[in-house]
Amino acid sequence: MDSLSATTPSAPSGLNVELLESSFKRLGPRAQEFVAAFYEKLFETYPETRRFFTNTDMAEQKKKLVSALVLVIENLRNPEALTGALTTLGRKHEGYGIGAIYYSMVGDALLQTLSAFLDQNWTPEVKQAWSEAYGVISEAMLSGYAARNGG
Repeated sequence: MDSLSATTPSAPSGLNVELLESSFKRLGPRAQEFVAAFYEKLFETYPETRRFFTNTDMAEQKKKLVSALVLVIENLRNPEALTGALTTLGRKHEGYGIGAIYYSMVGDALLQTLSAFLDQNWTPEVKQAWSEAYGVISEAMLSGYAARNGG
């Protein structure tokens, strides 16, 4: 299958939906372990992010992250719904005082954690697909900031 046929036309920015779905499915049985490792990596690599979680129930936060990832994967073929949900999520993050600079930190920790969990399945194509997906996610979330502030 070539890269064009692996890309769903309705997906945001031509994301490789099949590759994102199949790689995410591999994480399914280890979802809780994955999100725990993600936060560990985030706090280890970017200790300045800890301040956003000082009054947070981390067990609940981990459930929210799993839910958000599932929401993204399940709606890759429904970009309008996905963009709306991510814009709303971005507004919430803005309310928590999370500036745009933190999105690259989260993205880096996410990709490192995906790499560790997918192991030999973390191919250059999978890395590219997740990097592009995270870019789309970040852009949509950050657009919520502008929407709240009048564009």
